[in-house]
This record gives sequence, structure tokens and C-alpha cells, in this order.
Amino acid sequence: MAEPLTIDGTLLDRVTAEARLSPRRRRNFNFHASEADPCNRLLNAVEPGSYIRPHRHLDPSKDETLVLLRGRLGAVFFDDGGAVVRTLDLAPGAGVHAPHGSFHTFLSLAPGTVFFETKAGPYLPLRPEELAPWAPAEGDPAAADYLAGLEALFDP
Repeated sequence: MAEPLTIDGTLLDRVTAEARLSPRRRRNFNFHASEADPCNRLLNAVEPGSYIRPHRHLDPSKDETLVLLRGRLGAVFFDDGGAVVRTLDLAPGAGVHAPHGSFHTFLSLAPGTVFFETKAGPYLPLRPEELAPWAPAEGDPAAADYLAGLEALFDP
């Protein structure tokens, strides 16, 4: 039998440290044993400067729900053409539900940002039709400017 795991500052600090060392500036800590599990539950540590390309999940079972545990998180929702239709500036204790089919992204607005996420498994990589065609790919030189524009939506 597995031992209980406390979700506390020590665990959040560990995942944050791993995110800071990651070239992508983010790191998952999975609670599910396998990506094939029917429910994926994870901590997602995201540092400022990490670019998550806007995307959607077309599978009706792939809604995403998250609750911010620490830091500050921006959630951005888009229409199919890439226009911003809603932004949420989340503080710890707040969360968001991203329904399948909705283009969205999340961005870290403060160091040490960690959220708890749950979604239906199994984990499947995003298909081309799920990636926003109007947003640059991760690693594209244009991604930094695109991310800066999203961050500007949350400037005080």
C-alpha cells in the first residue's frame, strides 16, 4: 500500500525548484501512477516566462479543472480566430474549469506559481487540430513576443 503524501510547502518548493531548472520553466508532479490512468491528477509548477501554446481539447471527456495553490496565474480564453474573449487573474484558492473545445492557455504571473490540475485520462499528446493555428509553436522565436502580449493583459 502506498504511503499518504502531504501536499505542503515542502512539496511545492521541490516542484518549483525543478520547474526553475527546466528549460521549459515548468514541471509536473503526478499523483496518478500511469499516464494511462482514467483520471490524471497533478501539481503543475509554472515559472514566469514559460510559454504554453494556446490549445483546446476536442474530446468531450477532456475538460480541465485547476485550483491555484501558490503564486499568481493568468488564464486566457480565445475564440476560434484567436481573439481574447476572457481573462482570469487567479490568486491562491481560486480556480478555473476549462471546458473541452475552448481555446485556452495559462501563464505564470509570479515566481513559485503552482496549481493542482485534474482531467480525464489517459494522457494523450495534443493533436494538430487542438493547437491554436494563430499562436506560435513552443520554441518558435515569435513565442516570446506572443507571451509578452498575453502577460500585458494582466499588467496593473
